[in-house]
Amino acid sequence: MENKVVALTKDEIQEKVVKIVSEQMGVDEGEISADTSFVNDLNADSLDTVELVMEFEDQFELSIPDEEAEKIQTVGAAVEYIHKHQGSKSE
Repeated sequence: MENKVVALTKDEIQEKVVKIVSEQMGVDEGEISADTSFVNDLNADSLDTVELVMEFEDQFELSIPDEEAEKIQTVGAAVEYIHKHQGSKSE
């Protein structure tokens, strides 16, 4: 039996990303938008951003190279990256 990955819509991805960010950063989901910056708006430090990226990798079953992770600085950027690369986890 084949294991099919069902692609999520951007809205579904954003909903999950907001939930992850809310839980990881201890911020109300209502305070998070696509423009929310992890560092500037949520005061995330380098450890927080690494943990967020690791959680995105786990939840969306993908690998995010370090050089790409450094470019993901907002919720919207995370959603775009995940939408483009979802289901691309290399084993």
